[in-house]
Amino acid sequence: MKVRREKQLNAVADDVLALTAVVGPILSGVLNALKADVVAEAGGASDVKLKMLPRLYRPGDGDVGICFEYAVHEAMNNGDARVTERIHDAMRFCRIRPNETKSILFGIEKSGAVQLIATAKNILTDESRTLAGKVGQPPKLLRRLNMLAAAFRRPTTRLALPSSIRGLWKADLFVGSLDSQQWVGTSVKINPAQLEGAAGLRIGIVPTRQGVSDKVRLDEHRGLVICPLHHDADFMQIFYEAWRVVQAFMNADAKIPKESILPRPVDREICRILEERREFPVVEVVEAMKVFGQPELMATDVEDVRLEDVKGDTETSVVVAPVSRATR
Repeated sequence: MKVRREKQLNAVADDVLALTAVVGPILSGVLNALKADVVAEAGGASDVKLKMLPRLYRPGDGDVGICFEYAVHEAMNNGDARVTERIHDAMRFCRIRPNETKSILFGIEKSGAVQLIATAKNILTDESRTLAGKVGQPPKLLRRLNMLAAAFRRPTTRLALPSSIRGLWKADLFVGSLDSQQWVGTSVKINPAQLEGAAGLRIGIVPTRQGVSDKVRLDEHRGLVICPLHHDADFMQIFYEAWRVVQAFMNADAKIPKESILPRPVDREICRILEERREFPVVEVVEAMKVFGQPELMATDVEDVRLEDVKGDTETSVVVAPVSRATR
């Protein structure tokens, strides 16, 4: 599977230029996420015209949520202080000293497929333990990875897990310390209302919400340490605006959507640029967008990630993840 990280390099100077710079990589991600057999029928990725993209693409409900999970995971491992400082506070609630902290992306699920990214087995040791917040010796994690993944698909497998971690299969990340090899199951939800507690989960990472405390705090009802992440007001907003523009454009059959759908002139200007090029291949449109975008706003880093299939067929081939600009 390919992981495409879209990194912000500079501050946003102009809305149209900034949106143009982000829309291009999102279009590339959508193109690369198409099923291989569908692309082959269209003559190959280099020949898929922009007007065909909405007819070939099948969006998934969790696409944005997966992006959020991977963005948090990458920010943690890249040492982004805006994320790590918040998670360090949450780890202290779990009595883990945040030395040499690391995040393991436990699973990506779409259409019933569950995969484990191979880094888990490179990071964990035979002595790695997951702190479940219960009395007694913390369970060892490495030897239970396959069982946890199987528990996602088969409810009967969950009964074989120790009672203290019977809900750990719901984890999106394992956050912990390389020094102590202590880890905690972490749930990452872009919609805070979907955050649920479960046996073995200790931290819940969500975006901040207006009118709700942004403190890292213990939610005794859920049994989770709530870790709200502050949004980078310039980049994350631009990313999601660009994501909405692309969605609206494809929903309008690669044409300018109605004003009621995209009321902002800035958004419609982006769609106008795209509609003028709907007869061209997507790869050429993406290259053309670079001419109009803000220079040095975004950089794309593509990484091939080896997956270990645990159960089911893989349909997700690309994950598009935003990575915000670090401030110093």
